[in-house]
Order: sequence, then structure tokens, then C-alpha cells
Amino acid sequence: MNENQTEVVREFVLAGFSQTPAIEAALFVLFLFFYVTTWVGNVLIMLTVATDNCLNLSPMYFLLVNLSFLDLCYSTVTTPKLLADFLENEKRITYDQCIVQLFFLHFVGAAEMFLLTVMAYDRYVAICRPLHNTTVMSRRLCCFLVAASWTGGFVHSIVQTILTIHLPFCGPNQVDNFFCDVPPVIKLACVDTFVIELLMVSNSGLISTSSFVVLISSYATILVKIRSKEGRQKALSTCASHLMVVTLFFGPCVFIYAWPFSTFSVDKLVSVLYNVVTPMLNPLIYTLRNKNVKSAMQKLWDRSGLTRKKQET
Repeated sequence: MNENQTEVVREFVLAGFSQTPAIEAALFVLFLFFYVTTWVGNVLIMLTVATDNCLNLSPMYFLLVNLSFLDLCYSTVTTPKLLADFLENEKRITYDQCIVQLFFLHFVGAAEMFLLTVMAYDRYVAICRPLHNTTVMSRRLCCFLVAASWTGGFVHSIVQTILTIHLPFCGPNQVDNFFCDVPPVIKLACVDTFVIELLMVSNSGLISTSSFVVLISSYATILVKIRSKEGRQKALSTCASHLMVVTLFFGPCVFIYAWPFSTFSVDKLVSVLYNVVTPMLNPLIYTLRNKNVKSAMQKLWDRSGLTRKKQET
């Protein structure tokens, strides 16, 4: 090891988006809006399902509540730090904080991948075996599948974190992104990371790509099993929301983690899509296309007394 490589890196500098204060201020307002909207939308979905007896007993909405909770966790892993960095000249993060952020990013992200796969299975049962949906997808099974999703995410994240912390960092410390993730961080290691990147492909890349393929295959199976044109249209209408969420989440993940050896100029924009924008859009997608959720939200609004107070004034 060279003499100039003997100092151990104790903090990283995040690249961010811009060095211009005016642009940083505008981005702060934009991303703050995204983050607040994410919280409002997802908390509203959780409250709506929790206070509506019909929705609360449905496997689909039980899983949707868990998805909303994961979206809140996922956006919170990166967005608060991003907002704080918009107000700072130097976007620094300590080594320990970087590893913690990396761990929770993959923990929650992988758990959401597995949960989306579970939700696809629930849609398959609901469409292909509608009379047995609540029997097959019992609350006990749903709880088990949600717990399995979290466990799978934890195991995946532990592997990613262990691969990263065993690398020596003694040279450059500029992370080419606005948060700590495995691909940009391991590129800063002062050893050959070829094997590590191969392991990452077999972990993150394989999980995201295979889960996406399984999801698309499940919906293709649903359409093949339904013979009538009207039935297929109804199935597409039922699954459209989930398909949109799956595409928005898995598309960027496959783009980032399936080709770790290459760095693209659009990596930051893709990271914004699945870290910030997708958790915000998920409540809108499920709400705008779902009459049951909109009706339950209206009931929640009426029970809150806000409508009556407006009429009285």
C-alpha cells in the first residue's frame, strides 16, 4: 500500500446535485414537498384501513398498510439527510452513519420487494380463486408472509453490509450520489472489488431481477387463465395499480443493481425515482384507482367532523 493510502477514511463526502445555492434552495423546497406528501399520503392510507372494518379484514388492504409503512421507512432512510445537505456547503457523512444508512436502505428496500411479490400472489388468488381468497390468504398467513418479507430484507441487508465493511477505505472519499449505497461506496475501496461486485450482482441484482420476473409472470399467468375478454379487462383493471407500483419500484432497482460495474450519468436521477418519488406516488396510485379506499377516506373525513365544521362556518 502506498504512503498516501495509509490514512483510513473516517467520513465520506456526498456528491449531491448542485453547488449553486439558488438551485439547492429550490431543490430543498421540492424535496421537502415530496417528503411531506409521502408522509401525509401513506399515513392517511394506514389510518383509513385501520378505521374501516371492511378494509381491515381484507388481505389486500392489510398488505397495503404494510407497504405504506415500508414506504415511510424507505423515504426516511435518505430524504431527511438529503434535505439537511441542501442547507450545508459540505455534504459530509461519517463512515458509521454511511454504513447505517446503507444497511437500512437495503433492509427496507428488499423487504418491500418481497412484500410486492406477496401482494402479487394475493392478487392471483383473488382473481383466479375469488371464492377462496379470504380462506387461502388468512390473516395468519398474511402475517407470516409479511414477517418473512422483513426477515428476507434483513438477511439480504446483513450480507450487503458485511461485504462493505470488510473493505479498506484509504483513498478518495467522494461518494457519487446523494446517499450511501453499495455500488458507489465500494468503488472507493483501495482494493480490487471485482469479486465483491460479482457477489453484489448475485445478491441485489438477482433479487430485484428475479422478483420482477416472478411478478410479471404471475400477472401473465392470470391473463392466460382468464378466457373471456371482459374477464381480462377486469383483471387488468384490478391489477393496474399494483403493476404501476411494481414498475416504478423494480425498474430503477434493476437498472442500478444489475449492472454494478458501470456508472451511468443518470444514476442520481434513477435513485431519486425509487428513493423519493415512488414512495410518494404509491398512495396516489392506490387511492385514485380504488373506489373502496376513496369511499373509506370519505367516511374517515366525515367522522373527523371537519366537514360539519366547515358547513357551520
